[in-house]
Order: sequence, then C-alpha cells, then structure tokens
Amino acid sequence: MEKWIIQMFVLVAINFFTSCGINAATGEPERAINSKIGTEEKLSIVQRLKASAHLSVEEKVNLYYALKKDSAQYYNFGNEDELNMFGYAYLWDNKIEEAIVIFKLLVAEFPTSSNAYDSLGEAYLKNGNLELAKKNYEKSLALNPENFNAEDQIEIIMFPDKVPLKPTEKFEQIYLAEEYKQDLDQLGNTLLKVHPNALKFISKENFWQAIESKKALITNSTTFGEFAWMCSEIIANVHCSHTNMGSFNFETSLLMPAQKFPLKTYWVNDKLYVVDAMNNGKSINVRDEIVSINGVKVSIIMSDIYKHIASQGYIKTTKNRMFNMWSSTLIAYAFNFLETYSVKVAGSNKEIYLQPATAIAEPFFDESLTYANSVLDLELMPDNSAAYLTIASFNYYRWNDFDVFKNFIDSSFQVINRNKIDNLIIDLRFNGGGSQSASMHLLQYLLDKPFKYYSTVQFEGKEGKIEGEELVYPFENRYKGNCYFIIDGHGNSTTGHFMSIVKHFDVGTIVGEELGSNHFCSAGMTTCRLSNTKLVYYVANNTHESLAITLPDETGILPDYYISQSIDEYLQKIDVVRDFTIELVKKAK
Repeated sequence: MEKWIIQMFVLVAINFFTSCGINAATGEPERAINSKIGTEEKLSIVQRLKASAHLSVEEKVNLYYALKKDSAQYYNFGNEDELNMFGYAYLWDNKIEEAIVIFKLLVAEFPTSSNAYDSLGEAYLKNGNLELAKKNYEKSLALNPENFNAEDQIEIIMFPDKVPLKPTEKFEQIYLAEEYKQDLDQLGNTLLKVHPNALKFISKENFWQAIESKKALITNSTTFGEFAWMCSEIIANVHCSHTNMGSFNFETSLLMPAQKFPLKTYWVNDKLYVVDAMNNGKSINVRDEIVSINGVKVSIIMSDIYKHIASQGYIKTTKNRMFNMWSSTLIAYAFNFLETYSVKVAGSNKEIYLQPATAIAEPFFDESLTYANSVLDLELMPDNSAAYLTIASFNYYRWNDFDVFKNFIDSSFQVINRNKIDNLIIDLRFNGGGSQSASMHLLQYLLDKPFKYYSTVQFEGKEGKIEGEELVYPFENRYKGNCYFIIDGHGNSTTGHFMSIVKHFDVGTIVGEELGSNHFCSAGMTTCRLSNTKLVYYVANNTHESLAITLPDETGILPDYYISQSIDEYLQKIDVVRDFTIELVKKAK
C-alpha cells in the first residue's frame, strides 16, 4: 500500500518569506491575494517577527514598530490574540524575560484590554516580581471586574499562607441555601446576557422555571457536588455545545475513585455494555449488558444523565460520545454518589453487588478505530482506487499555524490530482472544529462554484465583515472526482459549517452517524464563575451560521448511510464505518 503522510510539525518550519514573497524591486513583502474573497489580504505581523529568528526579542519589538510606521499597509497590527500567543510561546518555553517584553508590547498596543494586563501579570508572577504582578492583575481586574483569575491571583499574592481547599473538601463543602440560590440566579442571568441565542431552543418562561425547580431542591445539607449537577442541567437547557461545564472540568476531579461507578461502560445502540470490569472481574464479564443499576432501568438512568450533557440542538450522538468518555463520573452524579452499587445483566435476574473502584476510570476514549498516522493524513489505496484523507481537526488559525493545514491540503491535492484519483474519502471523525480558514480552504478544492461561507454572524464587538462573509472562489485545480465523507458525533463547531455546505451543494456521499453540529453554530467561549460557590462554566458569545440555512437547526448533519458499530465490532476494534465506505467505493466502480 502506497502511503503519503505529511507530518504537521515539519511544515511548521516553512520559511515565512517563502510563503509570502518579497518584491525584488521594492524590498517590501508582496501582499497575498486572497483567492477566497478576491481581495488583498494583510500579512501576519507575528509570523514576520518569528521569521526574524536571528533577532533578539528587543530587536523584534523595534522591528514591529518600524514595520508599523513604514509598512502598515502590508501587515495586520490589530490581532490582539496573535500577539498574546506570541508572548505565551516564550512563557511556555520558560523564556520569562522575553515573554515580559512581548506582553509589555501587547499592553502598549492594546491598553484597554483586560487580558493583556492579565498576561503581563502572569509573566511577572512567574518571574517572582510580586509587586508588578499584583499591579498588572489589579489593572486587569479594573478593566474587567469579572476576571476571576486576576481576582484569585491577587488574593494568592496578598495571602500566600492561605491553604486552598482540597478537591474532596470542595466536593463535600456545604454553602448556605441562599448562596446556592443567588448563584442559580446569577447563572441564569449570565447565560441570557452572554449567549446571543440562549433562548433558541427553550422559552424564557421554561428557562426560569427550570432554575426555580432547582432552587426548590436545595436544602441546608446540599453539597457543592450536588449543586454542580443541578447547574449542569440548567446549562444544558441552552442546547449549545459551546456552552457547558467543560465535562465538569475541575468538578470531575473532585470525586475520589471510591465515589465513582466501578465499571467502564460503553453505550451503543441504546444498550449499556461492560468494557472493563476493573476490580469486579470475578462477578461480571466484559460484554455483559447492564439492564439496571440499583434497581433503576438503564433507559431511565440514561434519560436523566442526558439532561445534563450539553449538545447542539437535540443531537444525541454528542451526548453518546460524552457519556462514553465520562460514564463512571456521570453515573455517580446521577445516583448522588452512592457508596455501593449493584447491577443486573441481560439474561439473569441475579443482583450483582460491585466492589468500589480503586482507580480512576476516566477519561475513556474510543480505541476501536483504525487511527491515521497523524491528525492530518493522506493514504492512497491499492491501485489508486481511492485516496483516504483524514482531517481530524480544523484547529489551524491564520495568526498561528494555518500554513500547516494549507500546505498539507495543497500537497495532498497535488498528489491526488497527479495520480488521477477518481474517488476521495474524507474522514472527519473526532474533528471538534477550529478555524473557518481551514474549512474554507478545503472547500475550495471540493466546490465548483463561488459561495459565501457564512449567511449571518452575531459577533460581539464585530467591525465590518469577517472572513467568510464575502464571496469565496474555488481553486482552478479543484478536485473533480467522487467524494465520500465520514462523520460522527464528535464533529462540532466548524465541522458543522463544513459539512452543512457539503450537504447543501450535494458534494458527495455521507457515511457514519449524525454529526454533532450543523450550519447553526455558536462559537467563542466566555469563561464565567459563580460568585459564591466559584463554580466555573463556559458560555458561547457569538454565532456563525453557514449558508446552508435551509437545513434544520435541531439536528446535526445526517448521513446518507447510517452505520452503527456493534459492541462486538467495538471490542474487536473493527472500524466498520471505514470498511463500509471503502466497499461503497468499490461497488461504484
């Protein structure tokens, strides 16, 4: 089997001047012609600085100002995030002094940015300069009173001897009933304030009724763990995959092994199977189907748990995937953290009493698939019957590493076209989204007509058009063969945009399960924290809707062939979706 594999990290090293070009006559960089919108596109100033690796960080700052003075028409100086990440690249490499220099530049260029001062404060703190760290954190907090990170860091600096709560102490902590209720009101108000479409799938009346129903459950003995479970349901009511508790984030780590459900389980085809008996191997077997837990039917348990898992619209495949990753924790939350569990398995009326877990079972990822050699991978099938293109992420932004994606895609289609491949399989499983630049670049090879990537954008602080709101043109060397797309419930965000456009233009055949997203996708994530309990959660702050507005908002992109993996195929690590798609190609020849 011939394989063409282009490794991402090798492509990172591509020279800036090679990709951008220098005008021999003027000495100035040639502005890139953006084939997407037919206009000139300003270049990344940070990529220009990175290309000058021989310069000290101080000299790079001087170059920055020189270019801003003399070549502002060529470079984009308005991307705060890009400059911030440049500073963090130094900080993560433990080059603290260099990071401070860049963050000082960041503050100078964006003096009203709370995040800029927060970053500079972090660098000073890491450098041991507590006075300047505190000063910059205070400035950050003044600009954004809701920046709880700055608030926490200031407290740590001022009270270094204060001992934080241990995870188990936090989990068991009991707050005043009134404090819980105040936090629930704050949660509701913040969701409605930050999210541009918080009430798209629920009425305002039902939204607040749900909050009031949780208030009624609060007692003088309600623990933080129980409260977190209440909040997860309120957040999930927004039906937005970008609005969540980050798989319970820190809250997940609060549980000790003995508090978790002591089996690794897998939910597939509406049945719950044991895939690892852990320390209960003497009483239960791998592949046993669990029909009840502590006398409660599995169907009832799953229905309750799914109320607490955030997903886009009413898409269940996302919930399936999240449950399979965090089942031991989610089952424990659903049962309010019991000390003992018993189960019944299909074909037996015997109650099996389980030993408590002695080890952490999460996170649990699906290992049944035939993974590609890398996140970006191209494989040519025997006799060049098809090309198998794996795109497991669109997380390649123009201000960071878009060239990695662009060069991989460009090189891949050169290979595909040179070998006259008639069939192309694009595997998008596990693709959680990323940059519209990456998605659009791939679409330019697949579509045969100009298109607008976005139909509507709701974006706080947006000025003018963003990439994708203007006309995008296909490449002259676009692919003209047959396309097949493999999707799953992990597909989120930008992957929904991409596949909605594929669906809209009927680009090819779609195989797998319902995608975890669609054309209507919230994006961006504002990190929020409740005042009393300090519970952290994330709220989408903008919405990008693709051109495929005729597709339903409630469901994900649906496949033409719905292929579901059986438990036996899972345990035997048989990638039935890939195999089915390859057979489709063979039959079509």
